[in-house]
Amino acid sequence: MTQEKNLVKQGESVVRKAALLSVAPMMDWTDRHCRFFHRQMTRRAMLYTEMVTAPAVLHGPKARLLDYSADEHPVALQLGSSDPRELAEAVKISRDWGYDEINLNVGCPSDRVQSGCFGAVLMERPALVAECVAAMISEAAVPVTVKCRIGVDDQDPEVVLPDFLQKVSAAGVSHFVIHARKAWLQGLSPKENREIPPLNYDLVLRMKAAFPHLTICINGGINSLGQAKSLLDQGLDGVMVGRAAYHDPASVLVGADTLWGDATGVDAFGAVAAMKPYIAAHINQGGKLHQITRHMLGLFTGRPGARGWRRVLSEGANKPGAGLDLLDRALAEVQADFAAA
Repeated sequence: MTQEKNLVKQGESVVRKAALLSVAPMMDWTDRHCRFFHRQMTRRAMLYTEMVTAPAVLHGPKARLLDYSADEHPVALQLGSSDPRELAEAVKISRDWGYDEINLNVGCPSDRVQSGCFGAVLMERPALVAECVAAMISEAAVPVTVKCRIGVDDQDPEVVLPDFLQKVSAAGVSHFVIHARKAWLQGLSPKENREIPPLNYDLVLRMKAAFPHLTICINGGINSLGQAKSLLDQGLDGVMVGRAAYHDPASVLVGADTLWGDATGVDAFGAVAAMKPYIAAHINQGGKLHQITRHMLGLFTGRPGARGWRRVLSEGANKPGAGLDLLDRALAEVQADFAAA
């Protein structure tokens, strides 16, 4: 038991350091290919899996759900469930995969998640969340963290959020990622829930002041590395970026390692070059080009040649036999427009 506690303590240091910048778990987006791609631009940021339900880990194809490249570290597994026993067993199973962090989803507002009584609806049940994380911690060899909202529906975030943090932290969680928006469980789609409810960064900042012993990270509406630095300068422990890291990854991930005082790293062109051996290996194993390049379409957003890059990959990556030559043709579109600019 002492050895396990020491492992968790060591893991907490890794997770706290990586928390300065992280890429959010995003369903259908942050699969292992996406994470490997993001890792080419930042060696330090924490990368999250898509949410995996605890029942899927217990009963589904474990290797397909949990496998990842060792090059993705530091990487966190996000789980979804409201059953403490299921979550504990899923955490126990996942230990063999060596994730750096296990995160509980208390923020997703989708109908499918609500019907399973987990995700954002759990903001209404902090005592149950406390039971869940206590069970997870009992089986974890790495830190257990929580990603949540500031509240749901007609809840008053000024009351709900501090109560939630107090009760869940009392169960052993010291690291929270707070999406600084309410979730409306009725009347808004998941997409609308990411855009319509107003952001309340000030509340999250006040939670850090009220709970200085907790690691408090902020999520929601962060679109650039400069914006992330500004929030860190205000005293938060970390910033989690979501859609911007997918649609315009260079804007938040290229140069991100300077947050840790590391000036090394690659630009967008270097990221493409770094992906080539990975893509070649994937194709040689029977994979398809588009399974990887669909995550790379936004790499040159806002730069000369971005449209040509997207067009070549979008039109050709699905075709039989598509390989590195297509990637080179797409890159030539960028290089030509870059030279002419």
